[in-house]
Amino acid sequence: MASSSPNLWVLLGLGIAGILIMTKKLKRAVRADFGAFIERLQLLPPSQPLPPKAPHPLTGLSFAVSDVFDVEGLVTGFGNPDWSRTHEPATRTCPVVAALVDGGATCVGKTVVDDMALGVSGENRHYESPTNPAAPARVPGGASSGAAVAVAAKLADFSLGIDTDGGVRLPAGNCAVVGFRPSHGTVSLSGVIPVSESLDTVGWFAKDPSVLRRVGHVLLQVPYAAQRKPRTFVIADDCFQLSKLPADRTQVVIKSIEKLYGRQVLRHENLGDYIKLKVPSLKTFSVGQSNGDGKSSPLGMLANAMQIIKCYEFRQNHNEWINSVKPTLDPVISAQLREASDLTDADVEKCRTIRIELRSAIDALVKDDGILVIPTALGPPPKLEAKENYSKEYLIQATTLSSVASMSGCCQVAVPLGIHEKCPVSLSLLARHGADRFLLDTLQSMYTSLQEQLDTASKPKVSSKAMTNEESANIAKEKVCLWFEHFRSHALDI
Repeated sequence: MASSSPNLWVLLGLGIAGILIMTKKLKRAVRADFGAFIERLQLLPPSQPLPPKAPHPLTGLSFAVSDVFDVEGLVTGFGNPDWSRTHEPATRTCPVVAALVDGGATCVGKTVVDDMALGVSGENRHYESPTNPAAPARVPGGASSGAAVAVAAKLADFSLGIDTDGGVRLPAGNCAVVGFRPSHGTVSLSGVIPVSESLDTVGWFAKDPSVLRRVGHVLLQVPYAAQRKPRTFVIADDCFQLSKLPADRTQVVIKSIEKLYGRQVLRHENLGDYIKLKVPSLKTFSVGQSNGDGKSSPLGMLANAMQIIKCYEFRQNHNEWINSVKPTLDPVISAQLREASDLTDADVEKCRTIRIELRSAIDALVKDDGILVIPTALGPPPKLEAKENYSKEYLIQATTLSSVASMSGCCQVAVPLGIHEKCPVSLSLLARHGADRFLLDTLQSMYTSLQEQLDTASKPKVSSKAMTNEESANIAKEKVCLWFEHFRSHALDI
């Protein structure tokens, strides 16, 4: 017995050393704020009104804002050091931020955005990119990466971002939080640096759908109306087939819908075929229509048309500054802008016609009380600094599904549905333009059921093995106890 004690001490020492090494590595890899913030600040809400008046609707909540929103006295950085260097501090706080503070919430900081809010990966080469709390080895998603990370890391109850081509929905899906893009034009963009005004929206993130809804009631300023039940859920079968969303998550949504609203509300649709039929301008669309693999699809062409509008309008807004300052831009951004320089007004008009037709098509598909169900993205978030993250093919692939809401102007909410192969899984619900409150109410009604179905779906996979694993864990526990008892008594002998 005595001869084995040195081995025990060695094993114990190695174990402790390993723990210390891993702790140091983790401390280096994950910063205290996960790299979410550009600047910390505090905008305090007004005092609570005296009874019998109701308290402020957002009392007790904290929020962060992406670095495209003006805050009085601070430079709005737009994700680029040269922009910060050549612009003065804002003279007033933008109305959206002011409304949230007046509503009782406390603003705690400004968060990282992609370079000039044009990227979709969340990797900003000028600053250390935010760490995705749900999958640290994966990109957080952009453009509003820091805002999503702040909520995912529980550093704020909610946050504001800009969504042009998926800037809120994609990072929400990547970081396992809820993200809402309102109908285009329903929330003021005053005091927000524009990317592409015909696509831009102010979006917001939260962990809790009830918080998402409370923020929506303040920002949307819609009159109170009785909550309506959805009468139709359109499942976009082709989008689920294209995506890498696990099949059991699709069933989670379907079973939740059946339980809450009945099987009769379900309808299946091939969204690509529907868009091809109802958006005739896509047939003559030939500007950059390849989706990256040499093939063309209605959704791929839709994403291309969206990128054309985005880059064209961005150049209209910021080309004078770019030409005069000659800023250092992310090479991916520079390539996009160079490509956009060859566009003609006629090219852009084709894309705008597609947008008008798509709005009518989506409104006709879901009507006043319907919901379109699609995956939030075609695949899981890619690994950090992967070469494909910097290609046009990735840009189109990443924004293929988000182009539906961006181009139609309808509202969309991204909803987390657990983890699959160490990556967050997300699904989206879309409603027609102007049905924002209806969509937020529907999410509120469905969320608990979705989580229950998700828990149920995961149980059969571990049922038989769970007992074996549990038994193994108990045996291992007993062995550890015996080992420590042996170690203790042996140490006393020494």
